[in-house]
Amino acid sequence: VSRPEEALPVLEACLALRRRHWSFDEECILGAQQNLAACFSELDRHEEALGLERRIYARRVATLGVSHELSVVCGSNLAMSLCILGLWDEVETLVRDQLLPVARRSL
Repeated sequence: VSRPEEALPVLEACLALRRRHWSFDEECILGAQQNLAACFSELDRHEEALGLERRIYARRVATLGVSHELSVVCGSNLAMSLCILGLWDEVETLVRDQLLPVARRSL
């Protein structure tokens, strides 16, 4: 049973602690941000989730490249949030220009 209302303050505290004590570990921070974005989505706070997912995807692409598995997963999460908010032009551009070419190369 999911209880995102209870999870949210815990996830926010987790992110704050990771930023304070593990600021050198970007992977650790990005993971905490992904968890927070997922919680925002569960709470129907889609705009907040979208903002985080944009930043997470940008960092993944910048550090790992567009073809890395984690970048593709984050890009898919971003695409879902864009769909939920009805931002169809952005979804189309993201999928057409970044996600589909990676998928085609991997087949």
